[in-house]
Amino acid sequence: PRLSSYWLYFVTSTSYKLATALVSSMKVEVVCRDNRLMNLLQIQPKSYHEALQKTFMKIEDHEIISSWKDALGSGSFTHNLSDFMKVPTFGCLKDERSLRVRDQQVSLSKIWRIGGENGWYYVSWLWKVRGFIDKIFGGVGLRRGRTHPSKLATGDVVDFWRVLLADKNGYRLLLFAEMKLPGEAWLEFRIQNGVLYQTATFRPRGILGRVYWYLVYPLHGIVFKGLIKALSK
Repeated sequence: PRLSSYWLYFVTSTSYKLATALVSSMKVEVVCRDNRLMNLLQIQPKSYHEALQKTFMKIEDHEIISSWKDALGSGSFTHNLSDFMKVPTFGCLKDERSLRVRDQQVSLSKIWRIGGENGWYYVSWLWKVRGFIDKIFGGVGLRRGRTHPSKLATGDVVDFWRVLLADKNGYRLLLFAEMKLPGEAWLEFRIQNGVLYQTATFRPRGILGRVYWYLVYPLHGIVFKGLIKALSK
């Protein structure tokens, strides 16, 4: 079962915790043979094929209210969201960039569609590489994508990020990293007076955290510079 869990984890979009639970449950045969409840509640169950067809229709119409990927258990986040909504400054390393946008609404729309099938607008393959590395070390990788292609709400997931704040009226989106890191990371997008502010914050955990930041810093210069340019067009 453990080997099967790893296989299911790597070839599908499910999380390792869910894959383990699914495979382990196959060892126990649970078949409902008493159908009195159906008669008492006057319920007529759908067939497997009907249920599957309805599910695919809802997915295509983006009517999924919630899914396993939105659950906090799908990642490594085990705290209250509100505890991380204020980005720390003490002992943190930052990559701050700003650029004037041509159209605030267009840029805001791009920000709200970031990740998932839409990608990250610039060198998305590097994000995929980072997601694959995270997956190898037992992280969530990019498998979760996003629930809706253009809507975001607090608590949603965007690839290996968790949405801490999605204030479209205030032109602000704040994400918290759920990837495997020697520290904690935030990514914030904010538009104010026609200027897009993009801030990546990293709070390192010990020496290893600082070494990690400076090792990936050259890549940040490529990724984040290209990202803010793409969002501002």
